[in-house]
Amino acid sequence: MPEEQKDKQDRMIELLEELVKWTKVTNIPQVKKLLLELLQGDEQKIAYHNSNGNSSREVAEVAGASQTDVTKWWKVWIRAGIAEPLSVQRGDRAKRSFSLEDFGIEIPRMKEAKKEEKQVVEPTPSEKPEVSKQSQEESNA
Repeated sequence: MPEEQKDKQDRMIELLEELVKWTKVTNIPQVKKLLLELLQGDEQKIAYHNSNGNSSREVAEVAGASQTDVTKWWKVWIRAGIAEPLSVQRGDRAKRSFSLEDFGIEIPRMKEAKKEEKQVVEPTPSEKPEVSKQSQEESNA
């Protein structure tokens, strides 16, 4: 390859790298907004973070979600451009396009996410509705 052509190619590569850098920087706010809009709860954030070629069963297990939910989320994420489809021997999977940490989005711990879901607050005796004696007698009759 002539030296002049090699210099032109090197310059084009340099310009493309600079273009990619500026494109990334200028789009960070839009991508972060999109991620926050699409990843509503802890389960979705955990599922997205773990969508790196794992099966829907594996992602669902880690995220505490159903396989059906994970596959639905993958379809939405792929259409929105925040994940890429992966074809594997036993079906389709998704691979996340972005790292949540790169956008300052915290990845919840699985135990914390499950604890929040399962936490049931029982009313204290003062919060329980009072039942009159007449109502009790009627229900016992």
